[in-house]
Amino acid sequence: MSDSPAGRLQALFEGHRLTPTQRRIAHCMVRRAADVPFLSSVELAELAGVSQPSVTRFAVALGFDGYPALRRHLREVAPPEPGAGSGGGGEGGGGAEGWNEYQQAVLAEIENLRHLAGLLADPKPVERAGRLLASSRPLLVLGLRAASSQARGFAYFAAKVHPDVRLLDEGGSMLTDRVDAAVRAGATALLCFALPRHPREVVEALEYARAAGLTVVAVADSAFAPVAAHSDLLIPAAVGTGLAFDTACAPMMLGRVLLEAMADELPDAQARLEEFDTKAAARGLFVE
Repeated sequence: MSDSPAGRLQALFEGHRLTPTQRRIAHCMVRRAADVPFLSSVELAELAGVSQPSVTRFAVALGFDGYPALRRHLREVAPPEPGAGSGGGGEGGGGAEGWNEYQQAVLAEIENLRHLAGLLADPKPVERAGRLLASSRPLLVLGLRAASSQARGFAYFAAKVHPDVRLLDEGGSMLTDRVDAAVRAGATALLCFALPRHPREVVEALEYARAAGLTVVAVADSAFAPVAAHSDLLIPAAVGTGLAFDTACAPMMLGRVLLEAMADELPDAQARLEEFDTKAAARGLFVE
């Protein structure tokens, strides 16, 4: 992380779970790093396009008594550099201080992927997950709200090699009915994608699934995520928080790794893929 005012501000925000509105304030502060230690809460609210109470709540979320305390802290840790213009750094610089918020978000995702790569140096958890998922008939895949796209993507590809994949991407009273139906059909495992903000329904669904006898494999943003207490095997993959909405490149990558591990445990996986390719060609399914 750069030692520029913008970099020191970014470091201040890291590790805090901020709402989209609060992230908007944080992004505005990073862009105006040279000016922000001297802005009032009203001025910052106007620049960020939020309400003044939102700025106050933002300061409290960072652990300060209020915005005045945050501003005093900013004057200590992020004073303007001599000759620095508004925004805390010019464009096109060769170092980190020249990176804008979009580039910083990409770099943070790269770091999340590097961390995942290090975690996968021990393949045993993924291999165990692959065996659990491959042996479940049917296989349940759960992901609600922010995690629904991760679950849907996994289920789409898993269905090409697994004989019975059932996607659970909508909550409501039918969710437990579908879990019951899968258990009656012989299901033994459930894969859950759990990303912030964690819906209460997901925690309740996992609690119900385990009580019904299912083994829960979870992909979550942290080993300390709310679903941890209701998972038999949790593999963490961090999400990016540098933009207004979380980015989930590492969880998606981990999902593909689990697909690979599951396919390795399915003896007819390659035959199923070849069969699909043959039928796709006959139907002219793809244009290439």
